[in-house]
Amino acid sequence: MYSHLTIGSNDIPRSKAFYDALMATLGGKPGTVDQRGWVIYSHNGGLLIVLPPIDGKPATHANGGTIGFKMDSAEQTKAWHDAGVANGGTSIEEPPGVRPSGLFLAYLRDPDGNKLCGLYRAPKA
Repeated sequence: MYSHLTIGSNDIPRSKAFYDALMATLGGKPGTVDQRGWVIYSHNGGLLIVLPPIDGKPATHANGGTIGFKMDSAEQTKAWHDAGVANGGTSIEEPPGVRPSGLFLAYLRDPDGNKLCGLYRAPKA
């Protein structure tokens, strides 16, 4: 359904370090910076672009918005969360773990305040 996702940043080098660390936990490669200064990640058919807002105004996070990353295991979800915290992100909501829905979830805010979720859905027994 989605072709790509863009996230605004006020500090591209800081955001690149943060997202490079997150993507590494997913088996992804570091982002590439194009001639416009945009950081581009391509992994498992998805495209994530981190850029300074095109309108020249400061980047702000979406109130009520969450960007979800699909995980392969609970361990990968925890590693993703820990990499984010170690690289300038902030752990939010409950610690990583199984929620009443049965999903293993981890929530972060990136250095610009965007809300991110790592989600692992265990196979049904």
